[in-house]
Amino acid sequence: MSASRRSGTTDELGPQGPEPDGSDLLAALLDGMDAALCAFDAEGVVTHWNREAERILGWSAAEAVGRQGFADWAVRAGDAADVESRLLAAMHAPGRQVNEFALLTKAGGRILVRTQSAAVTGADGKPAGVYCAFSEVHAQIDLERSIALSEALFEGAAWGVVLVDADLRPALVNAHAARALGTGRTAVLGRPLGDLLSQGVEELESVLAHVLAEGAPPAPADLWVALRSGTGEGEGTEGRKRCWRSGFVRLASPLTEEPVPLGVGWLFQDVTESRQAEQEASQLRFRANQLHRAARAAAECEDPREAATVQLEFALAGYADHALIDLVASEEQTLDAPVRLVRAMATPEGTAGPVRAGAGLPVRYSENHPAVQCVERTGSVRASASGGGDARARQWSSVRQWPEGTAHALCSVLRSRGRTLGVVTFLRGAGRHAFERTDAMYAESVAVRVAAALDLARLLDED
Repeated sequence: MSASRRSGTTDELGPQGPEPDGSDLLAALLDGMDAALCAFDAEGVVTHWNREAERILGWSAAEAVGRQGFADWAVRAGDAADVESRLLAAMHAPGRQVNEFALLTKAGGRILVRTQSAAVTGADGKPAGVYCAFSEVHAQIDLERSIALSEALFEGAAWGVVLVDADLRPALVNAHAARALGTGRTAVLGRPLGDLLSQGVEELESVLAHVLAEGAPPAPADLWVALRSGTGEGEGTEGRKRCWRSGFVRLASPLTEEPVPLGVGWLFQDVTESRQAEQEASQLRFRANQLHRAARAAAECEDPREAATVQLEFALAGYADHALIDLVASEEQTLDAPVRLVRAMATPEGTAGPVRAGAGLPVRYSENHPAVQCVERTGSVRASASGGGDARARQWSSVRQWPEGTAHALCSVLRSRGRTLGVVTFLRGAGRHAFERTDAMYAESVAVRVAAALDLARLLDED
C-alpha cells in the first residue's frame, strides 16, 4: 500500500510538483500581454480583464469581470448602447473589427482608445462571445508612425539607409543606398563591407564599432570612400572617390531590460560635388594668396634671379616637392636644331627645400623628355610614372634625371616678350596625387612671373 501511495503521488504531482491548470496558464498569458484585453460572452458580460486594461483605465479585474458591458462604469451612459452594439457585432462579422471609443477611467477621466474585436467560437462552432484588444490611440498612432517612417526610409528616401548588424554586415538597404553601392538591394546583404568598398572601409567599420559600443556620434561626419569594381550596376566606377555625409544611430531591442544592440542604422547622402567645390575654392584662395605674398616678397629683391627663386619657393608650399628651372642654352636656336637646356635653379637633391641657383651645366635630356616637349610645344606637359611598384618608379625618375621618389611631373614653359626662355618643372612624390588641369593653370601663373624676373636678369646682364 505504501508503494501504491508513492506511485500515485508521483503520477499525480510529477517530478516538478502539480501542473498548472488551463485557467492559471490563460491568466498568466493575459496578464503578460503588452496590449489591454477584455472579453465578453454572448450576452455582453465581461469575462476577462488583464493587467494592461487595469493600467489604462484603472479598473481592476475584480471590479470589471461580471459587469454587463461598459455601461455605467467604463463609458458614458449616452454612449453605452452604441459601444456595446459595435463590440458585439464582431461576433457575427468575419475577421477583426477596428473601432475607436472614448472610455472612462476609474478616476473619471476620458481616454480615446482604438480597439480590435473578433468573435470567439464555442465547441459547436457557433459564436460564444467576443474578445477586444485595445490601446490608447496616441500609443497606437506612435507605433503606426514608427512603422510608416521605417517603410518610407527603406522605400522612397532621397538618401541612403543601411541597417548594419552587430557583425558589421549589411542586413537591410534601401534603393538609394543600393544604387550608391553599385549593386542590388539583396546582393549586399550579409557581405563584409570590404567586399563593397576599396577605400574608406577601415574608417567606416571603426565608426560602426564605436556606435555599437558607445552610441551615436554627436554630429554627422564626412566619409570618403571608393567602390570596388564588379559589384553589379556600379561596374566601371572603381577608384572614383565619393564623399558620403553620414549619420549613425544605435539600434537596441525595446523588449529587454538592458539595452541589447541589434545593429546600427547608417544614413548617408552623397555630397561629393559640393565637397570638391569647397576644396577647389579653398585651394584657389590659398594659391591666390601665395601669388600675392610672392609678388610682395619678390618686389623687395634687388637681384631679379633672387626674385625668381622667391616666386618658386612660395609656389612649392602645398603644391609640389621639388622645382627645377632649365633655361634654353641659345636664344638663336633654329626650329630644326635639338633643344639644349641648362640647369639654372633647383631644390636640393633628395630633399624638398629652398630653391638654389644651379650649376649652369647642360642637362642631357632625351628628345621625348617632358621638359623638351614643353619647350617645343610652348605649352604645359604633365607626366606620371605608370604602375609597376617602387622599382619601376625609381627607374622612371632616374631616366628623366629627376630626384629619387618622383612619381608626377608638370612642366610649364617660361616665356617673356614673345620668346621662350626655358621651362620650369614641378615634381611630386608617390604620396601625392598626379597633377591636374587646375594645377597646370597655377604652374603657368607662376611661370609667367618667373619668366619676367629671369628676362629682367638677362637685360641687366647685357647692360
